[in-house]
Amino acid sequence: MSPRPTSRFQITPRGGASARPGWVPLVLLAGAWLLSLLLVGWLSARYASPDAGGLREKLRQAESQVKVQRDKVEELQQRQATLEASDKISRAANTEVQASLAERDEEIAGLRADVAFYERLVGSTSQRKGLNTHSIEFSPEAAGSWHYNIVLTQNLNRGAISQGQMRFSVEGVKDGKLTTVSWDDLHQQKSAPGKDYSFRYFQQLDGSVMLPRDFTPQRVRVSLTGPGGGATQTFDWKLAGNGRGE
Repeated sequence: MSPRPTSRFQITPRGGASARPGWVPLVLLAGAWLLSLLLVGWLSARYASPDAGGLREKLRQAESQVKVQRDKVEELQQRQATLEASDKISRAANTEVQASLAERDEEIAGLRADVAFYERLVGSTSQRKGLNTHSIEFSPEAAGSWHYNIVLTQNLNRGAISQGQMRFSVEGVKDGKLTTVSWDDLHQQKSAPGKDYSFRYFQQLDGSVMLPRDFTPQRVRVSLTGPGGGATQTFDWKLAGNGRGE
């Protein structure tokens, strides 16, 4: 029997072992890539999450501290405003007290002057006089008027009350002529009432009068009238501030 001739062709079944080398590496590569993603995700969750939580906690603490500091600042601002208001009130009160003290000092000085004048008036060595004008003084005012201050005295009848009205006129020169400005003209009023007085030893009278324009005063004539009698005295205008009469 002769040997079977060798075939030149080899038949390989479809899907056999020769196909595996093509897709196995792809599967392995995909698996490795998936594992790397899982590893990265696990590492991110392991290391990144705790840090983010810590930052959020630090943020909350910082916000809380900022709120506390803001509350302190508002409290300090309110306290400062209260202190400033209190200081303002204290300054105003101190100013008012100082003004009141100055007024009291002025009143005390005036009372001391009155007491000294009274002692001189009723002292054992003082000259006895009936009702008279002790002094007269004029001072200009801002409105163009003149303020007068007149002191009336009497120490002749101790204990007696002197009552009546005081008037005065001013003699001077206007337009080159001698002119007398009456009590009514000084007050720019017809039948102007006199200045009432009522005292035991002395009294101070004051008020304001208006002199005509272009009038040069020279003398002041003071008239006192009352139930118990009257008196008339003349004062030089230049010496009126010293209360020296003629």
